[in-house]
Amino acid sequence: MATLLIIVYLSFISLGLPNALLGAAWPVMRLALHQPEEALGPASMVFILGTVISSLLSNRLVKAFGTGKVVAASVLLSALCLALVSFTGSYFALILIMIPLGLACGMIDTAANGFVARHYKAIHMNWLHCMWGLGATIGPIIMSGSLKGPSGWTGGFRTVAILQVALAAVLFLSLPIWRRAGPDIAPSPGDHPPATLRSTFRLPGIAFAMAALFCFVGFESTVGVWASTYLADYKGFDPATASLYSSLFFAGITIGRFFTGLIALKVESRPIIRLGALASVLAGILMVLPLPRVFALIALLLLGIANAPLFPAMAHLTPQRFGQENSQAAMGLLMAAAFMGGALAPPLASLLVRLSSLAVIPWLVLALAVPGFWLSQQIDPAIHRSQLTSS
Repeated sequence: MATLLIIVYLSFISLGLPNALLGAAWPVMRLALHQPEEALGPASMVFILGTVISSLLSNRLVKAFGTGKVVAASVLLSALCLALVSFTGSYFALILIMIPLGLACGMIDTAANGFVARHYKAIHMNWLHCMWGLGATIGPIIMSGSLKGPSGWTGGFRTVAILQVALAAVLFLSLPIWRRAGPDIAPSPGDHPPATLRSTFRLPGIAFAMAALFCFVGFESTVGVWASTYLADYKGFDPATASLYSSLFFAGITIGRFFTGLIALKVESRPIIRLGALASVLAGILMVLPLPRVFALIALLLLGIANAPLFPAMAHLTPQRFGQENSQAAMGLLMAAAFMGGALAPPLASLLVRLSSLAVIPWLVLALAVPGFWLSQQIDPAIHRSQLTSS
């Protein structure tokens, strides 16, 4: 299982690589596509809507084909889409390509999360998402290097596409190892029918969990998509430097998840979620304050560190809170809610930027972080109340 864990980690590096590329390239890319700043929002929304659809389909596809095949095929599809983006000269074509790219990334995310939640401890879930942060940190760095060189933003997308092809090859070669891990979906106990999205949606506490992840991923996506443009066009950094500095957020996520994984060996996931959600609110307040621009960079790093444990801890608690037999269906619902938050927040930011200015971005982050904290603390009480009622 150790070899397989490394392979799953690689799949999450591949998931993180394209996540911040569009935002990192946008200050220059939008000029080539003849688009305003706010056109970034719809492109991001279409991408994340693709992830919502794939997360809802994940339960069926994992049952039919197994986690290994689903993840490997999705990484290969991601590589193809990134290569196509590098050749597009049309905003409409970009929007179309974002749909399958979102489908691929959402399937990797949901399938791998469900697999690790069922088979591994909390430390590995945190380190899985640390690998996503590593990929998301490397992506803007690659793009920054391309923007400084002759290849420009197209070279950044092509470089990441090549890396994705290499990772897909590793995943396809590893398929026999995935099959030895056992069944992908836990059987339902006794005479209970198999879990469906409808039956899982009725489980106590899951609505609060979905709403909390909607908020958490909403502000994460807002920062990930808009950080480079915010730093370049509002804080006054040049585009290549802004692209590089935007990786501070993902670096914070990577660092935070590495150390949270170690902490998870001794501390249960619930207090980790509480502390991370509260720290996200405090980091959001730092972003809002009218301080010198260096504090914007500090806030990005701190927000990444604070945000780091939220997604993996929520994901790892899924089988425990909602049952092993419901875990993949529940994971699909949670990921769909999370991706929906990520889909709606960037275009909302676009609208707000159009109505006011880029100064609104930190306020939107804070407006999502505060209810996310409250909602995350309502999940277990709702489950407990249901257990008392049924006993």
